[in-house]
Amino acid sequence: MQTSRLREALLAATMMAMPRLVSAQWLDYPTAGVPKKPDGKPNLNAPAPRTADGKPDFSGLWDTEKNRPCPKGGCPDQEVSQEFVNFGWSLKGGLPYQPWAAALVKTRSEQNGKDDPGTHCLPIGFLRLHTDGLYRKIVQIPGLLLMLNERNASYRQIFLDGRPLPTDPNPSFNGYSTGKWDGDTLVVETNGFRDDTWLDRAGSPLTDQAKVTERLRRVDFGNMEVDVTVNDPKAYTKPWTVKLKLNIVLNSDLMDYICLEAENDIPHLVGK
Repeated sequence: MQTSRLREALLAATMMAMPRLVSAQWLDYPTAGVPKKPDGKPNLNAPAPRTADGKPDFSGLWDTEKNRPCPKGGCPDQEVSQEFVNFGWSLKGGLPYQPWAAALVKTRSEQNGKDDPGTHCLPIGFLRLHTDGLYRKIVQIPGLLLMLNERNASYRQIFLDGRPLPTDPNPSFNGYSTGKWDGDTLVVETNGFRDDTWLDRAGSPLTDQAKVTERLRRVDFGNMEVDVTVNDPKAYTKPWTVKLKLNIVLNSDLMDYICLEAENDIPHLVGK
């Protein structure tokens, strides 16, 4: 396994283990409003909660569903989803790269991902945060949905107040997001990305020409599905869609993970 990729996975696995080892910061405080089975255990398949206006309530602490296979004997990156490594792994034929983008991914892989923004402790963008091994908390209030992330104590705003997307946005790490309801599905559109965004550890690009559409659906109390459609004609030959899954986390909370704190690895990263 490439050294820098292993480092990222180990960091995620370490942080995921910390809530079981640390008693501070309300990490063992019971989550309120959890539906229970007759035996008193959480009923994660109960209907999704709803807000006062009848819309599904996405509020809660969420984790990426892990789908990366682990060989016999265990593996150090078992806390990592497939999409974290290769966002388009589930697509037949993989992501439909433009020729220059395919060449760029090949180069980035050959260089062991040493220029990955995440490895250099820069923000990784909200699509990679969907696949990250660290927790994120959703706070839903009228007109606004907030995503708070453990990674670098970062945030994302999704406005639900009817405002349009900006027409000439200043490029940003997370872009600019607005949402509207389609029945029980929240449809979120985002634009205004930086031109140097990585979608995954392989180095798949996202450019300033991209528009991303997410369809968020809380299937039941414990599970959420996020269909992600990327339309980026600068980097890809056609739009493509990937389905992601999130799982509720109970009786825990966010912990600070600041990448640059005690960082000693960056000077040692090497390519081929």
